[in-house]
Amino acid sequence: METVTIGLGLAAGTLTTLAFVPQVAKVYRTRSTGDISLPTFAALVLGTALWLTYGILLGDIPLIAANGVSLALVSAVLWGKLRFK
Repeated sequence: METVTIGLGLAAGTLTTLAFVPQVAKVYRTRSTGDISLPTFAALVLGTALWLTYGILLGDIPLIAANGVSLALVSAVLWGKLRFK
């Protein structure tokens, strides 16, 4: 059962994390962020950082991996939003 749970967590984390890749690519390709909500991505960065911290405290590899990569990606979008006003 634990193997199934870890596999499910890794699959879910992979899909939700990869969902940010097109947005990051578009922000840096077009240098356009007018349609991106600053409050939404600021909250997303904070929430993802908290999930990462939670995963670290639990020692949960799927949570750590997914949220570590997601934090980098959503932070890149937020940075682009602040940089390319």
